[in-house]
Amino acid sequence: MILKSLILGTSIFAVLSMNVMAAEPIGVPSCDDFLTKYEACINNNVPAAQKSMVQGQVDQMRKSWMDLAKNPQTKPALDSACKTSAEQMKAVVSAYKCTF
Repeated sequence: MILKSLILGTSIFAVLSMNVMAAEPIGVPSCDDFLTKYEACINNNVPAAQKSMVQGQVDQMRKSWMDLAKNPQTKPALDSACKTSAEQMKAVVSAYKCTF
């Protein structure tokens, strides 16, 4: 019984760790704030049938922004780009009854 609990606990920790790693911050506050709010909207309000598609879009956005953040020449423009994306997405997320 103890071994089963330990294995289950380790499995849960591994899943939680993978989720934390998947949500690695960009390093630009406006980008991180937008992605955090957008993912909360997805997790709480998007119908199950659409979640994977919408989450895939967020994952692509995160990867793109992370790549841009690694480049000292493109990182300064990210703040403005993320703020613009957040403004543009307000109409989209309002369909899911999300606000940010």
